Amino acid sequence: MKVTVSQPSLAHGLGIVSRAVSPRSTLPVLSNILVATDEGRLRLSATNLELGITNWIGARIEEEGSITVPARTFADLINALPADQVSLALNTRTQTLTVRCGTSVTDIKGIDAQEFPPLPVSDPAEGFQVNVADFKEMIQQVVFSASTDEARPVLMGVLVTINGSQVTMAAADGFRISERKADLSEPAAQPVSAIIPARALAELARIATDGEQHIAMIFPQGRGQVVFNLKDVELVSQLIDGNYPPYQQVIPKSFKTRTVVSTNSFLKACKQAEIIAREGSNVARLNITPVGELKPGTLEISAQSEETGSSEIVIDATIEGSPLLIAFNVKFLREVLENIHTPNVSLETGVSNSPGLIRPVGDELYLHVIMPMHLG
Repeated sequence: MKVTVSQPSLAHGLGIVSRAVSPRSTLPVLSNILVATDEGRLRLSATNLELGITNWIGARIEEEGSITVPARTFADLINALPADQVSLALNTRTQTLTVRCGTSVTDIKGIDAQEFPPLPVSDPAEGFQVNVADFKEMIQQVVFSASTDEARPVLMGVLVTINGSQVTMAAADGFRISERKADLSEPAAQPVSAIIPARALAELARIATDGEQHIAMIFPQGRGQVVFNLKDVELVSQLIDGNYPPYQQVIPKSFKTRTVVSTNSFLKACKQAEIIAREGSNVARLNITPVGELKPGTLEISAQSEETGSSEIVIDATIEGSPLLIAFNVKFLREVLENIHTPNVSLETGVSNSPGLIRPVGDELYLHVIMPMHLG
C-alpha cells in the first residue's frame, strides 16, 4: 500500500471512526483501525462488534493494500502532524505502516487486515430515505430519555417504528418517555419495528452534517442489524433483542391543568433551581397558580437543599384549570426543555402524583412524559 492523503482529511476521518474502537477487548485487533484502499479512496473502519463506523476519504492511491493499526497511536500521531500531505506506505512482510509528513517519519506496527471483522455491505437503494436535519432533531429529542442501566438492556435502546410514510422514535427509562414522529421521503413497503442502541443513534447524530440531504436507513434481512448510509460514512449497529414496553399506555390522555410558558424562561428557571437541587435529590417544586382574567397566572419553580440553601423563581404563565403543587426531577425538566425549539411550551398535569405531559406549542410531532416526585 502506498497512499498520499491530506492531514486534515485523515485527522477528521480518524475522529469519526475512533468512537467505535473497543477500549477494553480480549481481541487486540478491535483496538485497531482498519486502513485500506477502496476504489480510489482511503477507507478507515473501526468496530467493537456492536457498533461499526466506516469513513471514506479522498486520497492518491499508488499501490493497493490494507492493514490495521492501533487506533490511539495512529490518531494521536496524525493529529500531531502539520496540515500537509501525509504519505502512508505498508511493509507487508513486517506488517509495519510508515507514516511520512514533512521531515518526520514514523513506523507503526500493525495487525494483518485479514483478522479485522468484516463489516456488512449494504445497498443504500434498499433503505428508507430520511431527511438529515429531521432525523438529527428526532434523535436529539429522544435519545437523552434512554436508560443507562445495563440491567434493562431493552430500555438502553430507542424504539424505531416505520408505518406507511411515518417514522416514530421513542425512548424511556422508567422515569420519563420521549416520542417524536417524522415523515419519510416515500412510504415504506412494509411496517418495521426495531430497537436501536441509543449510543449508536447519538453517534449518528454527531457524524451527520447538515450539508447532506438524506440518510439511508437499511435493515438487512435476518441479520439483526441496522445500517445508516451517508455520503462518505457508513454506521452499522447491532439491534437490541427483546420486547419494548407498551409506553403508549403511560401517556396521559387528559389533564386538569394546562400551563403555557416561554420555553426560554422555563429553561432558565430550571437551570437556576438545579444549582440548588443537584446537591440534594434533584427535586424542584412547581407551584401552578391561575390568576384572574386581568392578571396572568404564575409558575413558581422552587428548590431547596440542607447543604446549599433554597431558590425560588416565578415566571408568568397562561394557565387553564385548577391550581396545583407538583414536583419533578429538575434535571429531567432541563434536559427536555433544551431539546424543544418552539418559543412556548405547554405542561399538562392532572394531580400531584400523576405524570406530566410536555409538548412544544405548535408542534404536534413531539411529546415528553415526566413522572412526578414525592412532595415530601
